[in-house]
Amino acid sequence: MGQDTKTELVYRFFSGTGSTYDLIAHFATFGFDRWWKRKILEKIPEGSKKIMDQACGTGILTLRIARQFPHCRVVGVDFLDEYLPLAKEKVRRLKLENVEFVLGRAEEVSLDEGFDCITSSYLAKYAELGSLVQNVRKMLRPGGTLVMHDFTYPSDRTFGHLLELYFKLLQAVGRRTCPQWKTALEGLPELLRQTGWVTQLTRGLEENAFSEIHVQSLTLGTSAIVTARKM
Repeated sequence: MGQDTKTELVYRFFSGTGSTYDLIAHFATFGFDRWWKRKILEKIPEGSKKIMDQACGTGILTLRIARQFPHCRVVGVDFLDEYLPLAKEKVRRLKLENVEFVLGRAEEVSLDEGFDCITSSYLAKYAELGSLVQNVRKMLRPGGTLVMHDFTYPSDRTFGHLLELYFKLLQAVGRRTCPQWKTALEGLPELLRQTGWVTQLTRGLEENAFSEIHVQSLTLGTSAIVTARKM
């Protein structure tokens, strides 16, 4: 799937979903989204002064980073212009002064900042990973850390079957309660079956001279975190 096709897919899945994104992210994951975000936070190096959160959406992870690292400059990047105003409003309400947002694709927004860490959650399956890794490498300082999290399809057939049943339940409930999520809920199972983002990402990291590449599978193989360090 080319980048243009992936971009169109994101628009089809998420256009009109900004106002309900936080609710769906919490309830559709049985609350695991909060736990997954905490696992990401644990992997950000202590003492980080500059952090970028790619595909920041409504700022769920971005704001948690900003609050955990109050003396750090945090930059959120997303290319859905309906999501960033929601994130900015959260920053205003929380009176955070160490956060800013940039509109654009993660593969293309390149800031010459020497970031200590670059994070993302739910980006990898939609990204052109070759371009993304190269862009990340340009922005990280030597020794900087990449932390990428996303859904995965369980390798265990039983867990895979349970996941399929769960998506059928979500689709049935979502059609009545959140119709704007119909396209995403119907399309995600097939996308997860097809995605090989963990393998593609680790290969790209190796090819671009990253070290300490580690994959952590989470929640019965339904998501994973990949971490790596720029040499």
